[in-house]
Amino acid sequence: MTQTAPRAEPVAASSAAEVRAGWGWLCGAIGGVAGMAVADLTAYLIAPAGSPVAAVGSMIIDLLPAGLVNWGKETLGTADKPVLLVIVALGVLGLCGLAGRLEQRRRYAGGLVFAGVAAIGIGAVLTGDQASLDAIVPTVLGLTVGYLVLRLLLSRLADWSSATAPAAGSETADPLEPTLARRSFLIWTAVVGTVAIASAVAGRLLIATAGAVEEARSRFRLPIPTRRDPIPAGADLGVDDLSPYLTPNADFYRIDTALQLPIIAAADWSLTVTGMVEREVTISFSDLIAKPLVEHVTTLTCVSNEVGGDLVGNAVWLGYPIRELLAQAGVQAGADMVLSTSQDGWTAGTPLSVLTDPDRQALLAVGMNGEALPLEHGYPVRMVVPGLYGYVSATKWVRQLKVTTFDADQGYWTPLGWSAKGPIKTASRIDVPRRHTVDAGQVVVAGVAWDQHTGIAKVEVGIDDVWHAAELAEATGPDTWRQWLYRWDATPGTHEVAVRATNADGQQQTAELARPDPDGATGWHTVTISVR
Repeated sequence: MTQTAPRAEPVAASSAAEVRAGWGWLCGAIGGVAGMAVADLTAYLIAPAGSPVAAVGSMIIDLLPAGLVNWGKETLGTADKPVLLVIVALGVLGLCGLAGRLEQRRRYAGGLVFAGVAAIGIGAVLTGDQASLDAIVPTVLGLTVGYLVLRLLLSRLADWSSATAPAAGSETADPLEPTLARRSFLIWTAVVGTVAIASAVAGRLLIATAGAVEEARSRFRLPIPTRRDPIPAGADLGVDDLSPYLTPNADFYRIDTALQLPIIAAADWSLTVTGMVEREVTISFSDLIAKPLVEHVTTLTCVSNEVGGDLVGNAVWLGYPIRELLAQAGVQAGADMVLSTSQDGWTAGTPLSVLTDPDRQALLAVGMNGEALPLEHGYPVRMVVPGLYGYVSATKWVRQLKVTTFDADQGYWTPLGWSAKGPIKTASRIDVPRRHTVDAGQVVVAGVAWDQHTGIAKVEVGIDDVWHAAELAEATGPDTWRQWLYRWDATPGTHEVAVRATNADGQQQTAELARPDPDGATGWHTVTISVR
């Protein structure tokens, strides 16, 4: 009997069975990562405002309904910007993945999707507050590199696809060729993907740390103030886990609308006083630090702070009184508001009477806790105004002061449903004990209370609705929080522990619970503690 050698099974005519469509998606996504990496690296080098991901994120914030913006801010707190940036980046990757699949089917089809993504980025950059022709270069360059990476990977994918097909005049494909082509494609994909991801991470880090500006900031030595606030020895009670009297810069809360930190070299900074003034005044950074600066301890509070929240911090600020600069400009009659504008276009409307109050140290600040302002806290210059929530006063990266009226102008948050003037409300918080299960015996209950520019006169701790006076730490003045503590003889069981403060005018903190919007949360901070 004659035996016939087993016949090799023919390779499918269509390579789709061998080379999955998912590889096209992956090629597109890697191209998208490469494009975003190049865009961010280019933005870092030539135009910090040109990061398309950050620009699209800012545009989304501007386009979203006010209610949704407020919800995101209240729900996510300081994580709102990173979350939005991740969402934008994932959206870009999804579209670029689709572009890869379309390009796999028909040449240039994916290129049109890449171009559409780039158009959105360019539009976002050009409608931003730092728009310039230079700012679109990162997006254009990113688009170009991203599409070239896509074409490179798809060409390797095509080689693999071709290798799976039988050669002309043959019913079978070379069994070794598909393996080599597949290996080549996978190596290219791995290498290019790794480089793209590493570059994207590097680009984001470079944008965030702002290289040269941060280095210059860290080397800057603050001028010696003409006046300091002496900090009394008893300002910090030294209780473990209690918020320190002075909040370290690294722990100070950050709330703003800047998805990408404005990067401003001190030599490039200037501020103009304009609007209802006798003469327009422009001041440079060197002019500012040559003036008689003062040091003042001030607690800042975000209006979004929930009852018991941590969006509050205390620091030593070095700066020049804003009232002095306004006096140089000559404020005209009828003005009642100063609209401050940040480098990124954010605005705050501050009552003129607060900024010109001789008993209140409203500052153009250049220093924070003994060093130049950190980038994320407004370097090189920001506003610090005691007694007002930050959304109407604490403009970072400030570039303009427009003397105007509340009838004529509004700050950023006012059209979104927040109060126009934003005076701070009396508040208090329990920090200690951190763990809400304790042993019976003496337990230290401690925290902080604040009511800038009025001051705190008394703090009481309620144990199951029975109120006790707390011990108060000293403070530099009415513009800072005060630490407090109460030594509680805790008995076994479950107890409700609350705190309330009374300000220096004799007004007790209200027990009525209210949301942060439109003008600050109210209510007594209460925790449940189990005593063993």
